[in-house]
Amino acid sequence: MIQDPPANTGCTEVLAEVWLFLDHECDQERRRLLQQHLDECAPCLAEYGIDEKLKALLARKCGGEAAPAGLKDRLRSQIRSAVLEQAEVTVESGPDGTSVSVSHQRTEYRRSGG
Repeated sequence: MIQDPPANTGCTEVLAEVWLFLDHECDQERRRLLQQHLDECAPCLAEYGIDEKLKALLARKCGGEAAPAGLKDRLRSQIRSAVLEQAEVTVESGPDGTSVSVSHQRTEYRRSGG
């Protein structure tokens, strides 16, 4: 069982914020409290170390690589199609312009009184 050290910052809270700490996305005071907790709590420090190594590995293996040309456009198109399909919207382009039709269904839930 993990015991909270006397730093007024609990283990659960520290572990929930460890990625903010790693990315330097918390203010100086919060960073100081998290660092104090990590310095005093061996289980949290071990977890922090694992996360730190994972972050470094991800940066090494995935950092700096550019996506193939056209991938962004293909993803954008597929996402748009999925959203339109989910919303039951049809967009058609033709010689007379673009037409949009929306299928709208209304669903009501009513409680029966009792």
